[in-house]
Formats: sequence, structure tokens, C-alpha cells
Amino acid sequence: MSKLNTNSNTYIFIYSTVLVVIVAFLLAFIFQILKPMQDANVALDVKKQILYSLNIRNLDGAEAEARYAEVVKEEKDENGQKVYLCNVDGEEVCVFALKGMGLWGGISGYVAIHDQDGPTVYGAYFNHESETAGLGAEIKDSQAWQEKFIGKKVFQGSDYSRVALSVLKKVDDPATQVDCVTGATLTSNGVNDMLHEGLKPLMQEVQACCKASDGKCCQTDSVSGCCKDSVATAE
Repeated sequence: MSKLNTNSNTYIFIYSTVLVVIVAFLLAFIFQILKPMQDANVALDVKKQILYSLNIRNLDGAEAEARYAEVVKEEKDENGQKVYLCNVDGEEVCVFALKGMGLWGGISGYVAIHDQDGPTVYGAYFNHESETAGLGAEIKDSQAWQEKFIGKKVFQGSDYSRVALSVLKKVDDPATQVDCVTGATLTSNGVNDMLHEGLKPLMQEVQACCKASDGKCCQTDSVSGCCKDSVATAE
């Protein structure tokens, strides 16, 4: 019997093919085994981000799951946008999921809205895929910057025709505007655009339960948290 020539092109080709097939099979097998755990981690991360927008932070996995189940009462889809109806310490809050584009890739966020003399930001959390560390990545990493959104009005007075909540390099209206991240103007512009585009469905929901002329609530409140009984109902 002739000795196998391990230096031949045929041997190298067959050996490489078999090795690739075995490695691919093992990777696929491991992926399937780990997928339920990966899916669970992704779902938990989403829940934590929603809790962050509600100013509930620093919870581990079990605590976050329990707190999420306690405060999030309903999840629904409005025009392709996720809306979470929540109750935080007896207060009705709506959390809106947002998606947009930053400087280098996708950005996302959750903005919590409650009624405080009109739709007002209760809290906010933003995330990114590939923004620059120390600059654009601060939209995620800087809790102090996220907290600047708290108390900002979504609309300008009783004008519900457009979203006034903005991220700008120069703030002219502190009631509705937030300073952009230092050194990250383009990423900040992405957050600004995301707010305006993502909160358009909110305008429709608020108009469904509020009078655009005077901000008074109707009896038929379509989104819990936009308007509350404490505001005078329309006649």
C-alpha cells in the first residue's frame, strides 16, 4: 500500500474541508444550546433599559425582573412603535421605544412620559451600537446627561402640532431643550431627530385625549399617563 502523501493538494483540500465542516457543526450546535440563554439576556437587558427610563437603576437580574413585572402593566404596539404603560409608585407613566441613527450606527432609547401640567419627561435612557467612547457614547454612559431630560416638556405650551422636546447645541428654551453632548454634535443631532420622529405617534395619542387648543383632557383617555383625572375634563 502506498503511503498517504500529506503534502499533496488533494489531501490538503480534503483535510481542510472536513475540518471546516466539523468546526461549523460544533459552532452551530453550541449556538443552538446557548440561544435560549442569549435570548433571555437580551430580554432582560431591554427590561433594564425600560426601568432605567423610569429612573429605576442598579438592580440585578432577579430584582430587575421582579420590578419590571411590578411597574409595567401593559405593552402594546402603536404604528410599529412599542409603548409600555406603567405605574410607578401610584403614578401613571408611558414609556416610548425610539430608534434612530447616530454618527457611526444605530441608536435607540426609551423616553418615559407622564402628565405634569402637560406631557412631561419622567425619565430617559439612550443606547448606541458604535458611537465613539467618551464622545457620542456618552448618550448611554452618562447618567447625568440622561437626567437632563427629566422635567422637560414634550410640547410647547398647548401647541400639540409638533414635538418641541429637542437636543441642541444652543439652548434657547430650557423648558423643552437639552444641551447636546460635548464634542458629539452629530450623535446629539441623531438623538434629536430620533426624538422628533419617534414621538410623532405620541402627538397622535395626546391629540386623541387632549384638546389641542387648551390642553384639557377628554373623558376618553386613549393612552394612560398622557392625561390624568387631575386635569379638567373637556365639556
